[in-house]
Amino acid sequence: MGFTHWNQGQCREELSSLNASNLFMSESNWSPNTDVYEQEGGLVIRVEIAGMRREDLQLKAEGNLLRISGMRPDQSRPSRSKFLLMEVHFGYFETSIELPSGYDLDEARALYENGFLMIEVPSASGASTKHIQIESIAGQ
Repeated sequence: MGFTHWNQGQCREELSSLNASNLFMSESNWSPNTDVYEQEGGLVIRVEIAGMRREDLQLKAEGNLLRISGMRPDQSRPSRSKFLLMEVHFGYFETSIELPSGYDLDEARALYENGFLMIEVPSASGASTKHIQIESIAGQ
């Protein structure tokens, strides 16, 4: 069994190129953290999307499928930055949530507050395609 000599410089270069490729992937497509839970009277979908404006979000209901999409602009990173850790994603995202039967997306309500999109879907029957308007709290 042979040992490979560890070359710190080469290791850093490989890590740097790996981070650059991950950076490209994370900027081009990401999914926000999402919670879906039942409560009395319906279902709640909570999506973490801090740093976005309500106008940059789109919700679309098709039957029992809810599509949430938007664009989070990258305005805070200085150019020529070399990241050691990158967990905040920017750019376009789209996520789809298939709801169980028994919920009415036609009657869904959405509210964006403090970086969270809250979508309340009441219990009911029937389905169709509908765009859901996002309400906002004053000042946001």
